[in-house]
Amino acid sequence: MDTQKNKIATLQQPFSNLDDLADTISDVLACPVTIEDANHYVLAYSKHTENIDEARIGTIMNRKVPDKVINGLWKNGAMPKLIDSDQPVIIPEIHDIGLGNRIAISIWKKNDILGFIWAHTGMKEYTAEDLEILKEAAHQVKKYILQKLPDRRNTEKAYKDFFWQLLTADFVSNHTIQAYEKQFNIKLRDGLAIVIFHFEDHITPQIEKHASYLSETMTQVNTIFRLFDDQDLILLIRLWKENDTSDKIYQFIEHFQEKISTQLQLTSLHGAASQIYDSAKDMTQAYEEALQSLSLQKQFPEELDSCFLYEDLGIFQWVDILKEHRQKRHHTNKYIQLLQQYDKRQQSHLLHTLEKYLENDSNVHRTAKDLFIHPNTMNYRLKRIQEISHLDLKNPHQKIAVYLELLADKLTL
Repeated sequence: MDTQKNKIATLQQPFSNLDDLADTISDVLACPVTIEDANHYVLAYSKHTENIDEARIGTIMNRKVPDKVINGLWKNGAMPKLIDSDQPVIIPEIHDIGLGNRIAISIWKKNDILGFIWAHTGMKEYTAEDLEILKEAAHQVKKYILQKLPDRRNTEKAYKDFFWQLLTADFVSNHTIQAYEKQFNIKLRDGLAIVIFHFEDHITPQIEKHASYLSETMTQVNTIFRLFDDQDLILLIRLWKENDTSDKIYQFIEHFQEKISTQLQLTSLHGAASQIYDSAKDMTQAYEEALQSLSLQKQFPEELDSCFLYEDLGIFQWVDILKEHRQKRHHTNKYIQLLQQYDKRQQSHLLHTLEKYLENDSNVHRTAKDLFIHPNTMNYRLKRIQEISHLDLKNPHQKIAVYLELLADKLTL
């Protein structure tokens, strides 16, 4: 017990830099140590010893944990444990990714991960005493990071306030944007978009931890700002390269949904993104586009299944405008009205048949298959639709107008 107290006291002395702290943690645990930030970039590492493994070599050479190691830790179940708890996690050797035996711990400030400590135990037997020492080491690393960033709390408030300003203000000056670019050391131009993830489940601290971690560490895009608003995670992201396209954003949303839903067994999660803009002054418009995409996904789940990007909404971008216009003019479509009246009298479903036909780009066989009827029956129904409504099914303008108005009828403003 006295030995443990002495080791903990050694960790509690002042340190001039993080490398010295890493060396001291290594000395008291008698094994190599690596300290990483929340994105798995190396902050400090202890002096080398013999027989270090491939994962440690790759991490130190690249100043970042290799992707294959991070992926292996997710598959192994180690990363979910680190994100869910501030307790040490024992990680047996994972030969496929060149990782020897480890004890790791995450470093937290409320629900935000500041980083990780990895103790490379190798063949050394670890004890309950070692685990307590590692917990103290995490406390000292946290204290060091926060002391070196004395204005962190004010910076976090400024960060969120400025992000809300970008999302909601009518105008943000170039001077203001440039000042925050300098303050946060970020780039707020070229390839910018807003991404929103809406959680049907209540956002628990566990969900917030996993979502924050994934948004910062996934590689398809660069997350600049993030914040939680009720059941939404709102991100300002930036494409990494000049020739990157919106496909990268699509992949980011798809992979984020897949990973967090699998990790936490979430019942429902929706993601949507705005168009890509070159100026942060357009983020208010981008935010509205992402919100509109989410709303339309909810109201048209079949039609917009896996449609994450505003630019892919097609005519759905304009359905709300059409709805408002029709309501102001008290407009009704005569073709739709005639079919509604007939269906009501005859207990038939001709309007639904027409809607499916238009959804299938006027393809008789695909529509018949969707409705579980014979193509001949489908042709008979189309003939009746024309006779009753006088709609010309060979006229694209009439058909598009009817389809748009059918969509508008479903929309809730």
